Formats: sequence, structure tokens, C-alpha cells
Amino acid sequence: EKDSFCMDLVEETLSKSNLGELTKGDCVNLERAMKVSDRFGGHIVQGHVETIGIILEKEIQGEEANLMVGLDPEWLRYCIPKGSITLDGVSLTISGINGNIVEIALIPHTLENTTLGIKGKSDTLNIETDIIGKYIDRLLTFDGEETEINAGILKAIQHIQYGES
Repeated sequence: EKDSFCMDLVEETLSKSNLGELTKGDCVNLERAMKVSDRFGGHIVQGHVETIGIILEKEIQGEEANLMVGLDPEWLRYCIPKGSITLDGVSLTISGINGNIVEIALIPHTLENTTLGIKGKSDTLNIETDIIGKYIDRLLTFDGEETEINAGILKAIQHIQYGES
């Protein structure tokens, strides 16, 4: 059918997203990936759902709306005002943060062309936080001790890189 598609989902995807809640006929946001040669004019989005958020409030203001989304505090470290966040695959700008509530302003185009226009209070959202913040966090906190090193693998890598035996 032209208006439908099938996909396979692994357990990790089901455990971190709301995709397991979908039923036949539910709408989802789909967008082709950007080509490396394309003009870049937005946020960096990978399409990796990390957690689920809950719409606590949706305030309609004329043709626009403000969403208040509750997040697990674990993910707030990657959220900053005017930073990016992805809700159900839609890359957006955070307009404010209050405790573990992230506020997002939605323009008419987003409301008309994505599922965010039909979602409301208590609906769940797939969340992807800013990749740059995650890389910075990893660079600042990684000390190498959190990972058990497999000596055999390390030796093989050193042999390939440096010709060491």
C-alpha cells in the first residue's frame, strides 16, 4: 500500500520508545535522511531514541502552541534553553526548562505537518537529546576505567596499528 510500510524493531528500540504503543492507522513522522552534500540548516539529529517524555500540557496560542514535556532527570543534562531536542523525530528548539519540564514552542508549520499537532496531554513522545552535549559529556567524564579492557583485542589492535607483536 502506498500509505503504509512495515518495519522491524529490536528490543532496545521497543524499551526506549513509544513505538510498541502504536496500533494500525496511527501516524508517525518520517523524513528522509539528509545527504552529506545537502545544505545544513538545522539541528544535528541521528534518529536514535533515548527515552520517552510525557506531554504535561499543551497550550494553544492562536496558530502556535507551547508544549510542556516531562523528562527523566537523567536526560536533562543534555538540554539547554535554545538548544535542540527531538520529539517524535521532529527537531525543535527548547524555549525553557523548569525542573524536569522542558518547554518547546511549536510554529504553525510544525503543528500542521507533524504528529505534534494531534498529540495532547498525557501522550508520550520519543526523545533524542543533543548529540554535541553527549559528546562533550563523554569527553569530560571518560577516564577509561569504566570499561573492562580485553587484552587479546587490545593486542590485535596494537599489532594492526603499530605492527607490534
